[in-house]
Amino acid sequence: MAAVEQAPQTFEHVDPATVGGEQRILVSERSGKGAVLRRARDIGLQLEGDDQRVAVVLKRLKEREHSGYHYEAADASFDLLLREELAPHEPLFRLESFRVIVEKREGGKADVEATIKIHVGGERIISIAEGNGPVNALNTALRQAIAQKHPHLSDIELVNNKVRILDEDKGTGAVTRVLLDASDGDDTRGSIGVSENVVEASWEALVDSIEHGMVRSQQK
Repeated sequence: MAAVEQAPQTFEHVDPATVGGEQRILVSERSGKGAVLRRARDIGLQLEGDDQRVAVVLKRLKEREHSGYHYEAADASFDLLLREELAPHEPLFRLESFRVIVEKREGGKADVEATIKIHVGGERIISIAEGNGPVNALNTALRQAIAQKHPHLSDIELVNNKVRILDEDKGTGAVTRVLLDASDGDDTRGSIGVSENVVEASWEALVDSIEHGMVRSQQK
């Protein structure tokens, strides 16, 4: 990390800005405080190297990576983790409950319906949506609900969805990692969820994608 800061040209064959890109520092359980400081600076947070919160962030990062999280591919989720420690803020919404129903009848395709109940800005909102799968239905229902209070967030779209089983020896009881990529039309960021329940892991990643989209829109 220190070498990249001192002489980026030795690691980049071309300046990313000249081709419409940007330099991104990936974080993982092997990252040191330099990576945390750089990411904090990139998202507009002031943090000094001797700040005790750096050690707290690194400890939490390593613990979560050991439990299955993979922040190299989920920069949006790591940015939110940083903000939780350095600049706490009220969540965009509070979940009351969500439910996903999958119905399969003989000779027909599976029908999926998601119902969510959330509280946004002091208002209770119920949203129902159908989809071609649990993640698609949940995503549609959540965005319908959020858009009632924050219409601009409806522009965020999921562009990729990856599911990985982490401990295959446990069969259907294995821990599942879900990685989602969401785009606002200008940029694409990854979010992550980890759980023994693939739907719950997907929900966690969906929430991070929405929360991160709100943070970015406030910075523009």
